[in-house]
Amino acid sequence: MNDINKSPSKKVTSPHLSVVIPVYKAESILDELYQRLKVTLETISTDFEIILVEDCGGDKSWQVIEQLAAADPRVCGIQFSRNFGQHYGITAGLDHCHGEWVVVMDCDLQDRPEEIPRLYAKAQEGYDVVLAWRGSRRHPLLKRITSWLFYRLFSYLTDINFDGRSGSFRIMSRNVVANFCLMRERLRFFGGLVHWMGFPTASIEVKHSERFEGKSSYTYSKLCRLAFESIIAFSDKPLRLAVRFGFLMAFLAFCYGLFILIRAIMYGVPIPGWSSLIISLYFIGGIIIAILGIVGVYLGKTFDETKKRPLYIIRKKIVPPKNLPI
Repeated sequence: MNDINKSPSKKVTSPHLSVVIPVYKAESILDELYQRLKVTLETISTDFEIILVEDCGGDKSWQVIEQLAAADPRVCGIQFSRNFGQHYGITAGLDHCHGEWVVVMDCDLQDRPEEIPRLYAKAQEGYDVVLAWRGSRRHPLLKRITSWLFYRLFSYLTDINFDGRSGSFRIMSRNVVANFCLMRERLRFFGGLVHWMGFPTASIEVKHSERFEGKSSYTYSKLCRLAFESIIAFSDKPLRLAVRFGFLMAFLAFCYGLFILIRAIMYGVPIPGWSSLIISLYFIGGIIIAILGIVGVYLGKTFDETKKRPLYIIRKKIVPPKNLPI
């Protein structure tokens, strides 16, 4: 097998365009998604591949992917051994794609396939990354508010001016994808990693559609966890803020103690006793525990990184012959 791979007569075909889509509980959407993608992509080039990464949603999405791949060799399928999450699905798709240009999008059809030619055309102006900027989002009001708050907080803590109006939907050059695949940290935030690389980037406003069917699998608890882990992955500012807060508390405590002492000496005001002491102890104790918790989270994530476990595990893979050595 190794001799075959090393043979100079063997080569891997490279399609002009790849589309990477993480799939989760989308069995009723995939046929419509494929048909619209096929029609749209063929206006750019017939030389494309569609990589569908099934994230073990528990429905029949994988069976649908198998049917699509059997009917069209340009469809590739990857199924995880368990649910790993959207950003790991994107990572797996990027690891296995071959296109000169790569589109990443969601499977729920809120990212409209019909916008891909516009992204591609903008990229041809000399940009390595073109973001799809959602001018009018179709998410519920509460989700839009919490999303705005997260990106404001994320930008402040990471010192990265990240525009939350763009989701995963974008087109990237092969150079961007190759460098993205070099970053193997376990805490994955796709948009942040691409932004961090600093390649020439543009954005265009696109229409954001309603979900084709069903509702988002992202609960608010999952979104909060993703937000927390993304901040931990990209910034140590919470640690530095904790240090500053600790010095601020020490300074205020010193000033207050000095004030009490001077008042007692000059005016004979008795020093407050048991109640104020206990309240102060509980308050300072809570602050200390919170700061230790922040430090503990960073240590825990560092421990996870040292394990060097794979980011994802593939159970099944459908790779058409055109993407295999020939």
